[in-house]
Amino acid sequence: MDTSAPHQAVLDGVGPRLRRLRAERRLTLAALSETTGISKSTLSRLESGHRRPSLELLLPLAAAYRVPLDDLVGAPEVGDPRVRLAPRSLPNGGTVVPLSRGPGPLQAYKMIVPARGSEPDLRTHEGYEWLYVLHGRLRLVLADHDLTLEPGEAAEFDTRLPHWFSGAGGQPAEVLSLFGRQGERMHVRARPRR
Repeated sequence: MDTSAPHQAVLDGVGPRLRRLRAERRLTLAALSETTGISKSTLSRLESGHRRPSLELLLPLAAAYRVPLDDLVGAPEVGDPRVRLAPRSLPNGGTVVPLSRGPGPLQAYKMIVPARGSEPDLRTHEGYEWLYVLHGRLRLVLADHDLTLEPGEAAEFDTRLPHWFSGAGGQPAEVLSLFGRQGERMHVRARPRR
């Protein structure tokens, strides 16, 4: 029985994960090189799959990205279905807690969205998002719509539309988010209000 194929698949996934983490954190190869002490060329070769990952290289990268080593290598599941919650601060304020375990078409997050002022900074990007307000109120500006969502309300939208959201009334909002990069639609069944 050939057991090398699953291990090779794990190793082949390291480069794309490293590239994604660096892009999410908006780091250049030069900045990451300075933080880790690993040369830019080695980092580039790791991300492109032209350099085999080693523990000596992955440990400083895990420390720089503040993620468990298992997350870098995509370690196979060992039977425990629980997701390790690892809150991250967002560059524009607030906190996001990934609720899904690995790469996939849909990702789930719990977010604390701060009050970001009254002037929306509309953004667009590929994907489709579904938001559900758990606590507080969320102001959602979506193209020509300016909405305030209350606890228990949800919104779904194509993120190619200009959008922005903020805690409403000067207070943060606690929100569940399902996000699909490829534009998948999420469906929720809920009872109508009485």
